[in-house]
Amino acid sequence: MAHEITTNPLRGVELNDSDVHYGVYDHGAHVWAWQPLGQDPVLWVSAKSELEDDKPIRGGVPVCFPWFGPGREGNLQPAHGFARLADWRLVDASETGEGLVVEYELDNEITGEQPAWPHAYRARLRVAFGPRDLDLELTVENTGDEAFSYEEALHTYLSVGDVRHVRVTGLEGARYLDKVSGEWADQVGEVEITSETDRVYLSTDDVLVDDPTPGRKLRISKRGSANTVVWNPWVAKSAAMPDFGDDEWTGMLCIEAANALDDAVRLEPGASHTMAQRITIL
Repeated sequence: MAHEITTNPLRGVELNDSDVHYGVYDHGAHVWAWQPLGQDPVLWVSAKSELEDDKPIRGGVPVCFPWFGPGREGNLQPAHGFARLADWRLVDASETGEGLVVEYELDNEITGEQPAWPHAYRARLRVAFGPRDLDLELTVENTGDEAFSYEEALHTYLSVGDVRHVRVTGLEGARYLDKVSGEWADQVGEVEITSETDRVYLSTDDVLVDDPTPGRKLRISKRGSANTVVWNPWVAKSAAMPDFGDDEWTGMLCIEAANALDDAVRLEPGASHTMAQRITIL
């Protein structure tokens, strides 16, 4: 049965029995567990992640908003925006015939004055945990009287057997920004992780993740998203991050629905936009 949890100092909603495990924290409206019946955990969370109310959680599905990374100008803090550091308002949590649905809300009343992004807004996150699918919908509404732009991402950390053996298809021929080198390139063939990887693809297509070590295949589909981000820190960057184990990079791969850089969303007063992502176990 789903119930509210407290992992001091974090609160959230969890369904955890002998067969399945679903979980989301109020802090950042952060999905941290999706383990359907008969499956290993689909989402990865670092063993070194600090569960503190003033720090982001390393793993699961962080919500990046209203900017991605350091923002389009490269000078904004905190990284990936303030949404993942805020305690979202729990609107509803209900069990369904197939899983659990949780809804959260974030607005100016919660986040207060934000000098780097001084706009009136309301953000809603709907999470539907199921036996084969994990659905996330992020809706942002402009509640003010001036237009604004924002970046966003569902920064999904997938748990994999060994990232060096994983194959990612669906991005063939897509243009991408390599944030490691700073250069633009076109994807040739399937994506293989052979070094630090941080890419923003211009693609709306589904992505397939073939993970041969556990023998699992995933499909990541999306809507309202112009970009797909692929990220793995590899050796040196993992060692430099205090909330990331030195050797943990082999067991994770980020595949993220996003609207970033030149694909930032612009909303007129009263308008809204929804970005959705579905992870399916094939």
